Amino acid sequence: MKFVTRVRVAFFVLLAVISTSALHVSAQTAPTQTNTILHPADATKILPAAVFFRGQSATIQGRNSGGVHFADGFFVLVSMVDNSGYSTGIQEKYQAYFITEVPLDINGHHLVPGAYGVGIIKNASGPQFVVLDIGAHDLFATDAVSDIKFRRPTPLQVTEGETPGKYRLYFGRNYVEFERTAQ
Repeated sequence: MKFVTRVRVAFFVLLAVISTSALHVSAQTAPTQTNTILHPADATKILPAAVFFRGQSATIQGRNSGGVHFADGFFVLVSMVDNSGYSTGIQEKYQAYFITEVPLDINGHHLVPGAYGVGIIKNASGPQFVVLDIGAHDLFATDAVSDIKFRRPTPLQVTEGETPGKYRLYFGRNYVEFERTAQ
């Protein structure tokens, strides 16, 4: 009888050790993930050196790039481009290459996953953010906000917005806010 009791105790101790180890391993392999802002060094590891837009290839400016890496593994990436080979009409609007793997809302405009040309233009009512498809056709334009308080502006930068889940795409001191949508 004592032998059976010892075997049972040993079995339960072994079971407790295995359970504790399994819980510890699962806690280590499933860390809490959050959305992450990508800085130029992070974004250039993912972006290609050159991108295709309106029948030509343009090199990206890695030092002027950024994006968002969502917790589920999807990306939004953007980088300034060397647009010197394009016509002046395209150069005015096409300042950066914008890639999204998820649907976005940009100031009330829906943008489906894809690759786009984007930029900031100036008009009588103020700066406007423009989005062009890969063939340089206008998709939409929306008002950009001029942020005179923004410290140390760079030609392009992605930051967190004022509310969780919203992000800002800055061109110098001008920005638009975007967020991920369900569709």
